[in-house]
Amino acid sequence: MSVKKFIKDFYKSDALINGQLLATYLHDDIEFVWTSSTGKKTYTKSDLVALATEMSRAYVRSKVRIKSLVKEKNHVAVFYAHYVKTIENPREDILLADFAVVWEVKDEKLVRGTQISQLV
Repeated sequence: MSVKKFIKDFYKSDALINGQLLATYLHDDIEFVWTSSTGKKTYTKSDLVALATEMSRAYVRSKVRIKSLVKEKNHVAVFYAHYVKTIENPREDILLADFAVVWEVKDEKLVRGTQISQLV
């Protein structure tokens, strides 16, 4: 599978709110750095799986709208908006934030990521 298709499949899935599914996309040695309004944090595979599992408690569905995707070798830059449907209101898409991330893919797994986000 191409790196670009792998990334598209990742964002089309529910992996962002499904810890078990997310684990299948992550390399065991993943390094993920996320800069947000609360600061800069580094995540391991278990941290990311726990975060997705926690999100599944509040959200019944997750949808990513990719605005731009650029590939160079095994790196992909993605600019996207992340929408969710809450347990309280499962019919309405709510925008969580806009994201920009650069992924490195190795052996069809996400091995490195650097992400920034902006709440809306």
